[in-house]
Amino acid sequence: MATTNWLVSSPTPSVFLHPSGSPRLAFASIKNQTLLKTRVSFLTNAKRRLPAVLSMTATEEGAVKSVLPGNGISIMVNGCTGKMGKAVIKAADSAGVNIVPTSFGSASEAGQTVEVCGKEITVHGPTEREEFLSSVFEKHPELIVVDYTIPTAVNDNAELYSRVGVPFVMGTTGGDREKLYESVEEARIYAVISPQMGKQVVAFLAAMEIMAEQFPGAFSGYSLEVMESHQASKLDASGTAKAVISCFQELGVSYDMDQIQLIRDPKQQVEMVGVPEEHVSGHAFHLYHLTSPDETVSFEFQHNVCGRSIYAEGTVDAVLFLAKKIRLKADQRIYNMIDVLREGNMR
Repeated sequence: MATTNWLVSSPTPSVFLHPSGSPRLAFASIKNQTLLKTRVSFLTNAKRRLPAVLSMTATEEGAVKSVLPGNGISIMVNGCTGKMGKAVIKAADSAGVNIVPTSFGSASEAGQTVEVCGKEITVHGPTEREEFLSSVFEKHPELIVVDYTIPTAVNDNAELYSRVGVPFVMGTTGGDREKLYESVEEARIYAVISPQMGKQVVAFLAAMEIMAEQFPGAFSGYSLEVMESHQASKLDASGTAKAVISCFQELGVSYDMDQIQLIRDPKQQVEMVGVPEEHVSGHAFHLYHLTSPDETVSFEFQHNVCGRSIYAEGTVDAVLFLAKKIRLKADQRIYNMIDVLREGNMR
């Protein structure tokens, strides 16, 4: 079949770009793949439902006011040596959220001091983490941990937070996600777990899931091509891409997750994908191309993000959302970013 243009973007995040004469990058045609049995759902096990506008009780209104930045909420950002961790600290500081000057990192990072927004944050290694986190939680009883570490640390970190009983926002992708949810459910702690923290991208994902639920099989017989480009330091395939692909599978498209085309080479990213050079070290470009069986009809979905501010701002909203649920003693304990969007009170 015909190759598809990778579409050159502007430096600002965009959705649904149009051809602009960029170099052509060929996809491998994916047809007649076996449909995966396990769906990667952005909504986890929650029942999908359309957004609703809800009135708040006086108690809820008080909780909303009480979790505004500067009202006792503290965050500890694990992975503060990374660019995403630093971006979250900057966003939280701008919002007036108290930042605990400690963080967990790898053994090689232990003892380092990271300065962000004029704050010095000491990095602690993997030894004696449980005792240290317990002491921090005791000192800051309204502590929420934000995790932007690495995929291989996801489950160990979640189990640590569960043992201590500290609520957390998990922005790190990868790991054994089923085990992650099980450990949090067993501990009955509050958490926001999401493979995507960008609010606008989350809204797109929510729309995809609604479409998949209401129009199953609408794209039966279509072939799918997926390409995603991220900075070279991102080791795993995009959780966002997997969630979107799962929606297409429910819409009738056969596709194997192993066929996602990952672009991590900076030269290809600039010359073929159209990533601005200044954002090679921090971007997320996704392209999903559908073609009808007779190749007379095609659809293209694209969302491109440059930088990390969209994720950092969404993470701070998730922190404030979770703090509100904790103060309300909500029955539900595990949330995702679609729950945050539904709340309708983001900054």
